[in-house]
Amino acid sequence: MIDALFGSKTRVKLLHLFLNNQGESFYVREITRKIDEQINSVRRELANMLEVGVIICDSLDNKLYYQVNQRYEYYVPLKAIFGNRSAKGSDGSTGGNFVEEYLQIINEIVGLRLVIFSGVLVKGSTSSIDVLLVGNVTPAKTKVLTKAIEKNEGREINYSILAYDDFHYRLSIRDKFITEVMSGKHSVIIDKDKALSNKKGE
Repeated sequence: MIDALFGSKTRVKLLHLFLNNQGESFYVREITRKIDEQINSVRRELANMLEVGVIICDSLDNKLYYQVNQRYEYYVPLKAIFGNRSAKGSDGSTGGNFVEEYLQIINEIVGLRLVIFSGVLVKGSTSSIDVLLVGNVTPAKTKVLTKAIEKNEGREINYSILAYDDFHYRLSIRDKFITEVMSGKHSVIIDKDKALSNKKGE
């Protein structure tokens, strides 16, 4: 039934392979062995999936390696269909059911002053950064938060940590990185110093 819906048995097998192995990459002959399909059929479907943006590829040692594009617009709903476990947050929003959980973790991180969600965590955002953390904190202190978000979203996230003074300086000079985040769709999760009280995301 699902083969008919997605138009190709090979495509369905590829989606199962990639969406259950996010972060892993495979070369063509390896893929044909794993899904037990003809190489021409595999090549054709890989080309189609690349064009749509479901997968990405990279070259290494004269071989093309393919993996799922975790930033693909429909990654979450596809993972809900083809992944072994249902992906959460399938509405593509800022993790509405998980905001309380995130806030509990955030409030335990001493020195964290500002948290902004964008990218894959905010519907309609095109930012390459999913979480911007501002404060005098280290990556080790924020690991629990980023791991919780990745678990709930079912994919890896891109995050950036800026020192408090560095962020305000960049904000004052209209730094390109900060401007890109603030001018696009975003959600201010906490702003303890009200630095962005008049700049809430949509």
